[in-house]
Amino acid sequence: MRIRRAVRSDTLRATAVITLLLSLYGSLGVARAAEVITPPGLDRGFNRLYDLDFSGAQKEFLSWENANPENPMGPVSQAAGILFSEFNRLGVLEAQFYENDSAFSSRKKYQPDAENRARFEQQLTRAETLGKARLARDPRDHDALLGLCLASGLRADYAALIEKRSMSSLHYTKESSVWADQLLAAHPTCYDGYLAGGISRYLVGSMSAPVRWLLRMGGVSGDKARGISELQTTAAKGQLLAPFARILLAIAYVRDKDATRAREMLLTLQKDFPNNHLFPLELARLEKPNSR
Repeated sequence: MRIRRAVRSDTLRATAVITLLLSLYGSLGVARAAEVITPPGLDRGFNRLYDLDFSGAQKEFLSWENANPENPMGPVSQAAGILFSEFNRLGVLEAQFYENDSAFSSRKKYQPDAENRARFEQQLTRAETLGKARLARDPRDHDALLGLCLASGLRADYAALIEKRSMSSLHYTKESSVWADQLLAAHPTCYDGYLAGGISRYLVGSMSAPVRWLLRMGGVSGDKARGISELQTTAAKGQLLAPFARILLAIAYVRDKDATRAREMLLTLQKDFPNNHLFPLELARLEKPNSR
């Protein structure tokens, strides 16, 4: 019974970190290997998500999808835009900077828009269908592996932030990490691909020893130091996910009481994405540590 309570507590703790980080970004974004050039329309769309310009991002994604109808990155990007536009409508984004685990566990359950939920699921299903079809032809297909990695990550977001299904969120997070490992095996210079595994290893490595043991028995391993190192790799060498890796590191530093490095990360993000009000909000909170 004690172990079961520990699993539940650490699951909430892990999910708290996952959701507060992913919600700030607005999407996991697009990984890119050195030998794979992502078309500029997709770049512009995800940059707009960083700035919380959801309608602008959706226009870019739709245009790119129309030009690339058989690529899973089109529908998975559409799904990201739908999901995080919904988060913005519900006010979820403003509520995700949780340093205190109990504050996260007591969060309210949101009522999503049924039409948006159906569109989100439709786009993810299409992305997964296209991705698996491409993998059947080429197991090393970059966009197929990436699209499947992102689809699982977005499902983790929805399960955690809207449905409050912690175990389901962790399941999808593990699934995303598995796809990321395959992506890196095929494209080792895809530094953005280190992000998914870095998140998973950091979260599990932050849990108590009994819970780490149980998760390891289930095929989920953790290493907090390695997770941080992988996030730093993406932050330094990644392409489109480098800003997201800086967000992850900032939150990790906040939780480790390293306000100096957290502030440095957030200041660069605020400079790069001035329309995202979440970065100055968290900077202000860092100046008032007792307000958390």
